[in-house]
Amino acid sequence: MPKVTFKGNPVTLVGPELKVGDAAPNFAVVDNSLNQVTLATYEGKVKIISAVPSLDTPVCDTETRRFNQEAAGLPGNVVVLTISADLPFAQKRWCGAAGIDKVVTLSDYRDRSFALAYGVLIEELKLLARAIFVIDQKNVIRHIHFVPEVTHEPDYAAVLAAAKQLG
Repeated sequence: MPKVTFKGNPVTLVGPELKVGDAAPNFAVVDNSLNQVTLATYEGKVKIISAVPSLDTPVCDTETRRFNQEAAGLPGNVVVLTISADLPFAQKRWCGAAGIDKVVTLSDYRDRSFALAYGVLIEELKLLARAIFVIDQKNVIRHIHFVPEVTHEPDYAAVLAAAKQLG
């Protein structure tokens, strides 16, 4: 498993260690209207999936705003999904206040389906580790980026380059 820390302390990630080239596992999360969303919802699209601990924290806020800005320059078949364990109501409120209109926020609060399928559940906190998966149109994982320290931002350039290459 990737080595991940939270505020300098090692944390335990639960779930499989996925690799580039693996088939992307299915998951069931909910959108801001409590509708179920699965991997198949975005069939045929390149997916940038950004897992974050909580939108109500400074780094997650910055990261999601950055991806919202960058999404304007991505090909039309690329979708940016931000998944956290935040309640859908909190996500909707945060998106409205932040002016997020290109990133789709999804909640994994019910049973941590995404977190467990993608190996990003922090056992000690029951939150998602900061990680990004780029998945192609055929649902194959093409890029994985675990941020070693959860309180740091990801490598945006590498993630965006991987998505643009597929788009």
